[in-house]
Amino acid sequence: MTVAAVILAATEESALADADGQPRVRRLVDAAWSGGAVPAVVVAPDPSGKVAAALAGAPATLAEPAPQERGPLGQIARGIDVAVSQVRETDAALVWPARLCWVDPETVTSLIEAHGVRDGVLLRPTYEGQAGWPIVLPSSALADLRSLDPERMPDELVDDLLAAGQVQELLELGDPGVVHDGSVARRDLPPYLGPVEPAGGHVHEWGAAVADHSDETPLEGPALAPYGQAVAGDPDQPG
Repeated sequence: MTVAAVILAATEESALADADGQPRVRRLVDAAWSGGAVPAVVVAPDPSGKVAAALAGAPATLAEPAPQERGPLGQIARGIDVAVSQVRETDAALVWPARLCWVDPETVTSLIEAHGVRDGVLLRPTYEGQAGWPIVLPSSALADLRSLDPERMPDELVDDLLAAGQVQELLELGDPGVVHDGSVARRDLPPYLGPVEPAGGHVHEWGAAVADHSDETPLEGPALAPYGQAVAGDPDQPG
């Protein structure tokens, strides 16, 4: 089971906005990696090269966005295509708008564990009953996603997938970062409540997988994936 993180920034400014002293995309990649999501793909425009610089040393691929007329749907599909070109076994993706920059790594881990026992289900985190992001989009929903209206916004795309028959499960994970975006300072977030029990149904030692890796191990990244070009090393896959 491999769950990718597809981080979506509509503008360079959104990608680079401050998140407690870090560029948003760097904070998000670090949270995705710490929570166990691989590969991590950032879909963002980068005319100045500053997004690539922010991701230097991070385990991530920076992908050039799909044409603007393909809308949010096109950017999501673009990120998933790049992820699959890197890891063929990718069977789901965390679809993650960059504005949701306070999501905790434990939330990422909980979503991935829940996917492991709910294959084929669209998973969405909630905070005190409010649905948020990132969602876990199973690969089985990708064909339906590609058929939707490209002008629809991300929340509307989820609604359209449900109308097309996709099964959704809401998971109360107690993380305020899934609903409060970067317009709220981290210090002003509501309290982190944490899940009552692990979403995957078993006890997990948070951070254990990360602790198994030496801090001295160098990180690779970012790889660059121009639009229409497959990631190096896998020419058979579309970009």
